[in-house]
Amino acid sequence: MSDRPLSKRNKVFITSGLGIALLIAVVLSPFASSHPDGLDRVSQDHGFADRAVEDAPAKKLPFHAVFDEYALRGVPEGVATPLAGLLGTLATFGLAWGAGKLLVKGSHSSESES
Repeated sequence: MSDRPLSKRNKVFITSGLGIALLIAVVLSPFASSHPDGLDRVSQDHGFADRAVEDAPAKKLPFHAVFDEYALRGVPEGVATPLAGLLGTLATFGLAWGAGKLLVKGSHSSESES
């Protein structure tokens, strides 16, 4: 079970993809629509928005204290959304990278057992 280093081609691909995702998250996120998204819009159009549960389960998660409606709490309004996009993109990349490493490590150990 050896951890093979990434090839130069894979490094360029991963770095480019992460760079593009970060660019979109940081530069384009402030231009996102402030109008309600799909489910919010449908609930308003059909008159059941007032029945939303105020004590949503998501508000009990640990990161809810940090993020609020696609923005970072306690940060000036102009940078709150881009900073949340940056952190969210890096967190998602980190989770995907870690899961990939665990899955590859698991497949190598199961091959060596057989």
